[in-house]
Amino acid sequence: MQRKVLRRVADSITITDNRTGESLEIPFENGGISAAQWGKLLPGVWFYDPGLVSTAACESSITYLDGDEGILRYRGYPIEQLAEQSTYLEVAYLLLNGDLPTPAEYDVWQHEVTHHTFIHENVRKRFLEGFHYDAHPMGMLVSAVAALSTFYLDAKDIFDIESRNKQIIRLIAKMPTLAAAAHRFSVGMPFVYPDNSLKFTSNFLSMMWKTAEPRFDANPALARALDVLFILHADHEQNCSTTAMRVVGSSHADPYSATAAAAAALYGPRHGGANEAVIRMLTDIGSLDNVEPFIASVKEGSGGRLQGFGHRVYKSYDPRAQIIKKTADDVFEITGKNPLLDIALKLEEIALSDEYFTSRKLYPNVDFYSGLIYQAMGFPLEMFPVLFAIPRTAGWLAHWQEMLDQDSKIARPRQLYIGDDARDYVPIGAR
Repeated sequence: MQRKVLRRVADSITITDNRTGESLEIPFENGGISAAQWGKLLPGVWFYDPGLVSTAACESSITYLDGDEGILRYRGYPIEQLAEQSTYLEVAYLLLNGDLPTPAEYDVWQHEVTHHTFIHENVRKRFLEGFHYDAHPMGMLVSAVAALSTFYLDAKDIFDIESRNKQIIRLIAKMPTLAAAAHRFSVGMPFVYPDNSLKFTSNFLSMMWKTAEPRFDANPALARALDVLFILHADHEQNCSTTAMRVVGSSHADPYSATAAAAAALYGPRHGGANEAVIRMLTDIGSLDNVEPFIASVKEGSGGRLQGFGHRVYKSYDPRAQIIKKTADDVFEITGKNPLLDIALKLEEIALSDEYFTSRKLYPNVDFYSGLIYQAMGFPLEMFPVLFAIPRTAGWLAHWQEMLDQDSKIARPRQLYIGDDARDYVPIGAR
């Protein structure tokens, strides 16, 4: 059951229309002011906010993020505690239900997810196998998730709680299966069925890497490292893909279509492809000797961009980056050190001691080390956004569910028109 959070009302702001001299006092509520109240004084005047960087489009009780202080909490729980002590499936339950599960609740939840990992044979044989041989795994995933809506027609009953919960379980359970199937197809390997005796991340690794052995048992430390990465990526407030989920969901589209839209937003290199860009940057740098010249070229504006540093929200060290750095050490003890790690460490050391970067609040973010871990575990670059989509599905669905429970209006932002004024049509022969 969701707990009601008391709205914090303190202080206010007074706005004055200098054209009329009229004023209006608007209270601050939860760190913002109501645009509806603003509109009472200035009807027909819209906020111009490209990228929605200063606009709160919703109220949410799911994730708290303080970029200035480097704080990230899921439902009030610090990300550091969850990454150290929890599991991805437990965090998914937390995001969706508001509280950590009891042992009995967790057993039921884990059983339901585990036993919904299989996908319809027609999805694999007639849909996934119909893609071109060199199709990108993320493109396949986006398409396959959207196609699931045609297999589960009850998904349109979004206000039937039983049906809604069923779709949520299906999506969280089937996303790793679809992801692994997309990879196997892209490298010409046969599909591997889920193994219901395995835990969530171990099952995914089995579907990814199993060859001829009767049973694939992933290294427990690697499965745990992947679980930590999934926890860190499970939600991150109102980012591009989550906003896409809410916008499409506000039209009352089924959850598969909305999730496909969110995944499509994640497909873009400015969002889900950021850790791939880090790997390409480190590869281009090539050696330790080239780190300082690269830093100099970034500062001069004559070279590439410093990937994996800075964040739209965080203005201090991304708390997830600190956790991932430790996870990287655990992974490299097993896989051997990624040859790009020394370059990354030197790059971080120089950047964090350089006033040029610190004054601009450019600190390592979650993408700086996650790609190194994925690469060390054997995942190809093309799978990086797919690996992002698997855990973020829980966050997307939590926001979709919250939006429906809030009876949110359909998204319909305004625009400032800058085109031509009214003009008469000219017949084609007279143009």
